[in-house]
Amino acid sequence: MAFSGLIRVMERAARRAGGRLRRDFGEVEHLQVSRKGPADFVSKADQAAERTIYDELLQARPDWGFVLEEAGVIEGDPTKPRWIVDPLDGTSNFLHGIPHFAVSIAAQEPKLDGSGWGDVVAGVVYQPITDETFWAEKTRGAWLQDARLRVSARRHLDEALIATGIPFAGAGDSAQWSAIYAAIGPKVAGIRRFGSAALDLAWVAAGRYDGFWESGLSPWDTAAGCLLVREAGGFVTDWRGRSLPVCDREVLAGNDPLHSRLHKLVATAIKGD
Repeated sequence: MAFSGLIRVMERAARRAGGRLRRDFGEVEHLQVSRKGPADFVSKADQAAERTIYDELLQARPDWGFVLEEAGVIEGDPTKPRWIVDPLDGTSNFLHGIPHFAVSIAAQEPKLDGSGWGDVVAGVVYQPITDETFWAEKTRGAWLQDARLRVSARRHLDEALIATGIPFAGAGDSAQWSAIYAAIGPKVAGIRRFGSAALDLAWVAAGRYDGFWESGLSPWDTAAGCLLVREAGGFVTDWRGRSLPVCDREVLAGNDPLHSRLHKLVATAIKGD
């Protein structure tokens, strides 16, 4: 499937930022052994990647607004779409020299009645280290480069590999996560925590993972990934089963039968929590 003009703009911005991150990642690996440590350098790398994406997208669509992880909301023409951007999803991995992180860019349309924001219509998740571009457009499917993606066909929990994000210092509800894990963990083939929600969702779309759950995320973590899963034939909802344009505070993803089974487990777990 050939890129549309919109996806081409997004992919070019993601690749430019990703190339810079790839170079900076090599420096981070060296900084790991320094006394000062790499944290300041990583913050600058994150901000520089965001600026690269911002400049690219602004040049291509000068009247569109932005939701940026670092710079916040930049208003554009309210009748035009806006960009939702995470320049470095997996910052902790990057900081520790772990080669698992991504650039995430999504385009979201305004509602026709002007009451807010509606569907995400395009998304790109670019993994710089592996040079993989996961992309989706509404009604055009989900793709890895030019290969069509479909969520896995597994139907039984005991065959399923599930991804999650684990609460950490200052973020997340540990008690709720523990309750959900206690409900899901014993019933599935395995649980993985790789540290990038954007890639977790892209990998659900690619059938590498069979499902995913996490809470306490932000729109820039999930906007592109949620579209990827949906366009690959999967489902993304919150804990109540609501399919929102951008599921972020609560995210549950999988194919039809596994999503249904996981949703029942999650609902029971949080009810009893």
